[in-house]
Amino acid sequence: MTVMTISPAERVRAGWRSAHDAVDGVPRWARIAALAIPFTVLPAGLWRVAAFALHLPIIDGDGLGPGDGRGDLPGWLPMEAYVVVLSLVSELIAFTAVGLIARWGEVFPRWVPGLRGRRVPTMAAVIPASVGAAVLTVLWTVSVVNCLVFQKTIQGRPLPDGFPIHFNSWEGVLGVLSYAPLLAWGPLLAAVTVAYYRRRALA
Repeated sequence: MTVMTISPAERVRAGWRSAHDAVDGVPRWARIAALAIPFTVLPAGLWRVAAFALHLPIIDGDGLGPGDGRGDLPGWLPMEAYVVVLSLVSELIAFTAVGLIARWGEVFPRWVPGLRGRRVPTMAAVIPASVGAAVLTVLWTVSVVNCLVFQKTIQGRPLPDGFPIHFNSWEGVLGVLSYAPLLAWGPLLAAVTVAYYRRRALA
């Protein structure tokens, strides 16, 4: 009796397909939009890691060295670790949008205890996705308008000296370009959520 072995590369490919492949009935535009959402978050995450964790010279002036610009972070938490974790968590949250086109967004995966194999209730996905889309759209629109147009923080205060996102240097423009894709996160999520609801609830 021959026992077939699966190579690690094949396992990775199979896992990638099961996480990303769209189910039947998903419009092509919805698949593209869902797969694009993690890429709207990626540039900002990479920029944060490069600037604040790796301390690369992509902020004009003296930049931020280790321990500078900590804001409200507790003393025991290194800023570098916080930035890396924040970027990874943001990317994972963005990736949940792929569940609106994939099988794991309709049937709980085997690794979910107590729910494995059961159908995901339609509204259990639609409600949080809709709230997330609304919050993200307002959050990033207000943030970008306040920072780049009115040069103020969300609380209406002037931006601090050395704020790294602006149009005054190539470093500042790089920050702008890194955060600009976040404007699309909310609208793309809203569109994919509507497609998910129509496919499951109105079919």
